Amino acid sequence: MSAPATSSSDLSAAWRSASAPLTLAYTVLVVYASLYPFEGWVDLGVPIFDFVLQPWPRYWIASDLIFNVIGYLPLGFLAVMALQRHRPAASRYTRHALAWVVAGACLLSLSMETLQNFLPQRVSSNVDWGLNTLGTLLGGALADGLRRAGLIERWNGLRRRWFDADARGVLVLMVLWPAALLFPAAVPLGVGQVAERLSLTLADWVEGTAYADWISLARMDLEPLTRLTQAIGVGLGLLLPILLGYAIVRPWRQRLALMPLVFIMALAVLGLSSAMSYGPGHAWVWLSDSTQVGLAMGLIGAVAAAFLPRRVCLLLLVLAIGLHVAIVNQAPTSPYLAETLQVWERGQFIHFNGLAQWMGWLWPFAVLGYALHRLGRRPG
Repeated sequence: MSAPATSSSDLSAAWRSASAPLTLAYTVLVVYASLYPFEGWVDLGVPIFDFVLQPWPRYWIASDLIFNVIGYLPLGFLAVMALQRHRPAASRYTRHALAWVVAGACLLSLSMETLQNFLPQRVSSNVDWGLNTLGTLLGGALADGLRRAGLIERWNGLRRRWFDADARGVLVLMVLWPAALLFPAAVPLGVGQVAERLSLTLADWVEGTAYADWISLARMDLEPLTRLTQAIGVGLGLLLPILLGYAIVRPWRQRLALMPLVFIMALAVLGLSSAMSYGPGHAWVWLSDSTQVGLAMGLIGAVAAAFLPRRVCLLLLVLAIGLHVAIVNQAPTSPYLAETLQVWERGQFIHFNGLAQWMGWLWPFAVLGYALHRLGRRPG
């Protein structure tokens, strides 16, 4: 008679973990990246499964092989984690979680490759299908191995000591934050730069109408930011994920331990983005004097906020988002940055470009929604 209660408890605890929503979010990202740019659909009249039996290519591009494996590896890891946490240990779904996940990802990849038959800019490939499945297998095997070694339980214990019980939403947002930084921005650590895109979209909508002149008047040339303004924008960009983390971490000692982790992640992601754009030799070209000042300002603000109550941190987070988004949307796109964006939009990152852009646009507004939701709750 006690089994159902245990199962319900396990299911509830699993859903409070971040693995299930992260699996869903990552699946959406995979679909988006696979079918981007979602335009030019056409039926070429070829059998849609013809690519499955095509001979393997004689020449290989190493980057394609790596990206196809790495792209599905997190999906396998997260899905196995979610399935094992959502089901009782004796369930057949848990015992065969890896097989279920690999089979599901195999069908997902096959579906994406099949749909790419109708996109002129994409090429269906049985190699991609196989490598995607391999990536899922590796990621799932890693998750299963960590569980068998007891490391997942250790993580659960660490999470219980560090974070609130309802930390799932914040953990998902913090995991997505590095992806939001990958697409180059006019301000380092800048997110939410949507004004120019919205202006161009509105201009297309009202073209040929009486409102077209209004839009053209509103699209004034932007002046370069002062060094102080850019430094403030950088500092706020670093402060956003730290204040978000403070919403689920209460003791000040643990908050101070969280701060350098976020800082190191910020440096690593911006270095990776710069290396992808300009080459490994230019990974730190973004680290100007004003950026260094901004990073120092962000760290000072994070130390001061570590001793504040949670609701005050949430209020500061809302204010910081508003000011940060206002600054980054006042930053003009320099010719150097414009050339960099061409690398992403037309070069080797063309299929990752749209996904990275949307992450950078929407992340601060998702955080804003979460912060306002938490502030709307009664204290206690």
